[in-house]
Amino acid sequence: MLDCIKLALHKAFPKIALTELLGWGANKHIRWITKAAIDTFVWYYKIDMQESKIIDTASYHTFNDFFMRSLRDDLYPKINKPELLISPVNGKISQIGTIQGDQIFQAKGYSYSLLSLLAGNYAMTNLYQNGCFITTYLSPRDYHRVHMPCNGILREMMYIPGQLYTVTPFIARHIPNIFARNERVICRFDTNFGSMAQILVGSTIVGSIETTWLGTITPPRKGIIRCWNWSADNTTKEDTISLMQGEEMGRFKLGSTVINLFSPNTVILNQNLAEEKYIRLGDPIAIVR
Repeated sequence: MLDCIKLALHKAFPKIALTELLGWGANKHIRWITKAAIDTFVWYYKIDMQESKIIDTASYHTFNDFFMRSLRDDLYPKINKPELLISPVNGKISQIGTIQGDQIFQAKGYSYSLLSLLAGNYAMTNLYQNGCFITTYLSPRDYHRVHMPCNGILREMMYIPGQLYTVTPFIARHIPNIFARNERVICRFDTNFGSMAQILVGSTIVGSIETTWLGTITPPRKGIIRCWNWSADNTTKEDTISLMQGEEMGRFKLGSTVINLFSPNTVILNQNLAEEKYIRLGDPIAIVR
């Protein structure tokens, strides 16, 4: 009964309006109010500020500056191992495994289609059918910059408008197709082992999704699909977007989810990883076949 009430309230909540309002406020400097909001957030979520490059909460001009804070360089040493894939984020594994044809496991009783996740892009869908995936949930307390699991050359990016359901494990267990319904940014890379997609999924109160090459992708939220293409045939060497393993590629303003897709027979997932396991940036998630 309580779960039904929670779901009903979440569905009825004006998620987009609230997200845009809080996103606007989080980008404002309101003197002591900003610091008080940050200090309250740090206390409530038990955030270890000793891991941050800037420890003093008074040094952050806005709440968003704090939320997208950088971590100390010594926490995550540079990795350059072409045969190894690393976690792109700090977060908890929501699901991990094989894509069964076109179906990706979401939670007990729910799967969703690869085609719907990729917004009807048949060419991209064909790359990942029967491949494997990792879905990682970033809670509000986590580091919210997203890095590269391997070296990659960006070939395609899509912005897909959608809902802003929260993507907590509870909601994922109760709302079908949530990742294919929510706003998201899909980035497809060529790698030394084949094609890899990294998908940044929006959520309630995620005020913005950004990439390092184009900056803010959303907002504004205009309700239309946007596509960018950097195909090998049409991109000059100067225009090529090439990112190294461990390099930052994007960021969230508030918690959300990252989904990685791998083509079939290209990587072997780390057998020690499982649902609910917490992983940190740089942890091994797979090896190249």
